[in-house]
Amino acid sequence: MKPFLALAAAALLSAPLLAQGGGGPFTVRETGQGFGSLQDAVSAIGNARGTIVIAPGRYRQCAVQEGGEVSYTAAQPGTAVFDREACEGKAALVLRGRAANVSGLIFQNMHVPDGNGAGIRLEQGNLVVRESLFRDSESGILSANDPAGRILVEQSTFSGLGACPDGGDCAHSIYIGGYGGLTVRRSRFERGRGGHYVKSRAARIEVTDSSFDDTSGHKTNYMIDLPAGATGTIARNAFVQGRDKENYSGLIVVAAEGATNSSNGLTVADNEARLAPGQVNGTAFVADLSGDSLRIGANRLGPKIERFQRR
Repeated sequence: MKPFLALAAAALLSAPLLAQGGGGPFTVRETGQGFGSLQDAVSAIGNARGTIVIAPGRYRQCAVQEGGEVSYTAAQPGTAVFDREACEGKAALVLRGRAANVSGLIFQNMHVPDGNGAGIRLEQGNLVVRESLFRDSESGILSANDPAGRILVEQSTFSGLGACPDGGDCAHSIYIGGYGGLTVRRSRFERGRGGHYVKSRAARIEVTDSSFDDTSGHKTNYMIDLPAGATGTIARNAFVQGRDKENYSGLIVVAAEGATNSSNGLTVADNEARLAPGQVNGTAFVADLSGDSLRIGANRLGPKIERFQRR
């Protein structure tokens, strides 16, 4: 993660406010055609398969993908920034095609009237996100339901996300609806502004080799919330529980809203967790409300963190 973040920071210092280039900053790789509008590039691919290469710059643009399989790729990772603009009052990218692949992009300052402004709103289809940064928004990635769909997030950072307005629904760094599966690998979550870092109703979950740093979080809740239960693996992650919590009762919580998915065999092993300095409230590392047979392996836990609670 550190090399990508360093590259992104350096690139942003030198990137122009608005990208320039012959034919426009959004180039469909397969045809070589450039567009001034991201939406025009997406529409040109239509229901086919194609890759949009995005030149360095800061863009007040968004797009809706209605079909096909589209890849959104930064020409140089960390130099293409989508800032503030949300299509349909939802997100910078609203995806309801067969599949999408997002690589090397930055999404920031996404705020919409319903409080769920996201970098990516996934409404159906498969999604792969790599080497991307989501920051200072209400949500990072937000999905609807697609039981046949799969989501993969790798080497990405989620920073300054989430919100829990009084009397309203919370937003989260990642919120996945009823998908077939969510995989998060080698990613970082930090500085949450409310809600959970990862909330997933997917039937299968894999979160590995990632970090959850809540030290500078504000009114945050769980690190990983599996409200409907899930099978899969949570392994080799690092967790730090911060002081400013709305709910400090658990780091990983299973089936808090009803066990509509089986959690039999869910494995939580080889993780490390501790409390940030000044956090005096104890917590449970894994809190289970499913009643299923979870596999809680060896985890390295700091003081005041209980290994497992059945609730």
